[in-house]
Amino acid sequence: MRRGRAGGAGPGRGGARRSRRARRPRPLGRDALEGLTPVAGERRRLVAVTLDEGSIGRGNPDQEHERRIAIYDLVEENSFGLSGRDGPGPDGGPYRLAIGLQEGKLVFSVADEAGAPLMSHLLSLQPFRSVLKDYLMLCDTYYRAIRTASPSLIEAIDMGRRGLHDEGAALLGERLRGKVEADPGTLRRLFTLMTALHYKG
Repeated sequence: MRRGRAGGAGPGRGGARRSRRARRPRPLGRDALEGLTPVAGERRRLVAVTLDEGSIGRGNPDQEHERRIAIYDLVEENSFGLSGRDGPGPDGGPYRLAIGLQEGKLVFSVADEAGAPLMSHLLSLQPFRSVLKDYLMLCDTYYRAIRTASPSLIEAIDMGRRGLHDEGAALLGERLRGKVEADPGTLRRLFTLMTALHYKG
């Protein structure tokens, strides 16, 4: 039986043998996230993300820094869309996202690029209580450890923190199915903002 052409073969390489290069290993603890389908289309993305200042308290300098970095990273690179809405224009992106808390629920308020409201979705925080509590506790432990602890202890704490971060992002993706579509990286950054909103300082 003849072998198929290599999927990664470039132009002018018809009939090339299948590449034997080893695949890059998949990061541990991210299987649930890797199964989520990315959103297609360059316009289906976020161009602005804001936090509802009335919903959150001020964190310590480390936490405030992470909020700013998470928002910057999210806007810089993301894949985001509203389920069932394709193509350019107000319904198909780009989007503006405001995140807040209302009566114990997470609020996603999505608008078009000009600021016209498109959708507001309330998400119960009850399924996230455990992972949020553990994640925030590990974050506090990590911030203290980086000043005094040994490198091996810092690494162990950070591994636990990243594992909980991936767990929370995967859960967020499941809870948003049918409303919002986002790729794994976008979900991780959204979960970072979710923890920032949950933290009361």
